[in-house]
Amino acid sequence: MQRFTCDCGNVLFFGSSKCLKCRGDVGYDPAQGLLVRLRPEGKLKRCANGVKHGVCNWTLPVEAKERLCVACSMNRTIPDLSTARNMMLWGRMEIAKRRLIYTLLRLGISLPCKSENSKMGLAFDIVSTLSNPTVTTGHLNGVITVNLEEADDTYRQINRQQLGENSRTLLGHFRHESAHYLWQRCLSELPWNDPQRLAFRERFGDEWLDYSSSLSAHYQRGATTGWEQNFITGYAASHPWEDWAETWAHYLQIMDGLETCESMGIQVKHLALPLLMLPGEAGTLPAMLPQNGIADGEFLAWLQRWMCLSTVLNEISHSIGEAPLYPFVISVRVAQKLRLAHHYAQIWGAARD
Repeated sequence: MQRFTCDCGNVLFFGSSKCLKCRGDVGYDPAQGLLVRLRPEGKLKRCANGVKHGVCNWTLPVEAKERLCVACSMNRTIPDLSTARNMMLWGRMEIAKRRLIYTLLRLGISLPCKSENSKMGLAFDIVSTLSNPTVTTGHLNGVITVNLEEADDTYRQINRQQLGENSRTLLGHFRHESAHYLWQRCLSELPWNDPQRLAFRERFGDEWLDYSSSLSAHYQRGATTGWEQNFITGYAASHPWEDWAETWAHYLQIMDGLETCESMGIQVKHLALPLLMLPGEAGTLPAMLPQNGIADGEFLAWLQRWMCLSTVLNEISHSIGEAPLYPFVISVRVAQKLRLAHHYAQIWGAARD
């Protein structure tokens, strides 16, 4: 997340709707990628979900006929807001969802709304298991469904422990499901022998493996022994599609984490730690893709900055008596998968132009 400031010079945060120093109204303008002052005579208006429910601080042009911002307009289903609990949980959901959309837009990836583009568009269903016991978090044909109950910290942590996960967050759910959406939109219809498709198979495995039986085997037996050498999480070992989704989610996590630290003035060169080194092979693309040694080196430097910063974050977490903030290990094979995710992000972002 980048660093924002008010016109008065005070620090603002991504979720800010009012400056705590000058008391001026502020909102996030996705077109500019900035938090801006909202003035009566200005060119921006607040999203209706912010005005009516206080759950959104994004804006849209005053002259727009739409009442909802680009993020809220993607909602196809929202919870019953007649209860205070649902309103609170939905607010948490919207915060996580906007952070995902922020990152994808920063990467240059276009995000058409499904109501306007049924084939390529994206929509969200936020549904509670209390109203629909059959609901599960997932993606299908451009619609990301997230169980509202996951916004309840206790519910989510119980699931995390039962599934043996190192981490389970709302933002992680949205990032993970966005990978399935982008796979379907950007890769699934490519010819089987397209270099981009072959590169996916070289790094993640045969995507045509039976998905249902693979997941059933994973839940029955758990992750395979030694998965840490090849996968970022145990769940990633269940199927190539899930390996891709976990890797893409992790890539977005690193993107956001590095941007936040560096925008706040935390630089690796200022840290009293040796730079953690990965071998050159960790930064290469599959052979069927164009090779670029300079880009490989830049990626490795980027990833090694994160590995160093994450060590500091873990030590800070330990210092206050908490569990590691970053409970992951990046092996050479995982780094190679992240390199391909970075490659895809670049070409998908360039395609927007």
